[in-house]
Amino acid sequence: MRRISLFCVCAFVLASIAPFCRAQVDTKWKIHDPDRPAPPEIDPATASTQDSPGRPPSDAVVLFDGKDLSKWADKEGGPAKWKVENGYFEVVPKTGEIHTREPFGDCQLHVEFSEPSPAKGQDQDRGNSGVFLQGLYETQVLDSYQSKTYADGQAAAIYGQYPPLVNASRPPGQWQTYDIIFHGPRFDASGKLMRPARETVFHNGVLVQDNVELTGPTGHHVRPPYKPGPEKLPLALQDHNHPVRYRNIWIRELKSPE
Repeated sequence: MRRISLFCVCAFVLASIAPFCRAQVDTKWKIHDPDRPAPPEIDPATASTQDSPGRPPSDAVVLFDGKDLSKWADKEGGPAKWKVENGYFEVVPKTGEIHTREPFGDCQLHVEFSEPSPAKGQDQDRGNSGVFLQGLYETQVLDSYQSKTYADGQAAAIYGQYPPLVNASRPPGQWQTYDIIFHGPRFDASGKLMRPARETVFHNGVLVQDNVELTGPTGHHVRPPYKPGPEKLPLALQDHNHPVRYRNIWIRELKSPE
């Protein structure tokens, strides 16, 4: 039975100490101080297989458990119109994007998706969807298995900004994973940008975006500037008129280091 990725769990440990965090040693504690508070204990995630999704970590917010889309809404805030069956949900073309009812900020996000099989179309017209952190920053979902398109728009690209380091796509019909670490922008009281957004992405357990700094929200043939906004906004999935499937979506909010 084929594993989607045991490696991705270990990879996230490495990503969680990315240099972006700029964590500094808290000198109020002595080295190896036995009184220093221990981190909370959780049950870790288990790996998925092609036949079944893994189990999320115990401290994750489960956004889709294979049963319903109650944690998602359409663009107007009504019930999500995408199709749920057999433990996954599928984009219903022309029904519009869906977004989480709950807002999120800095996070670790796990998403599994499957491209339509047999493959149809080419370039951007081939299994197109997208994962939008805070509804603004797109990690592209596309069938890029032996299929050519512009580099900053292929699977696992930060759309219009960063091509992935490698193309780690699986064939259409197979389940694939994105494991994303996202740190959103920060603004001061006057609206000045103090910290740009940054993102790390593992595609099928392979590092494809290494703590990249975003220029602002993503867009098609545009490079929008940052605009002041809340630290938490809903996560969105794109309807690009292709029946892409999703399963096992969970998110962990990240707190600032000590």
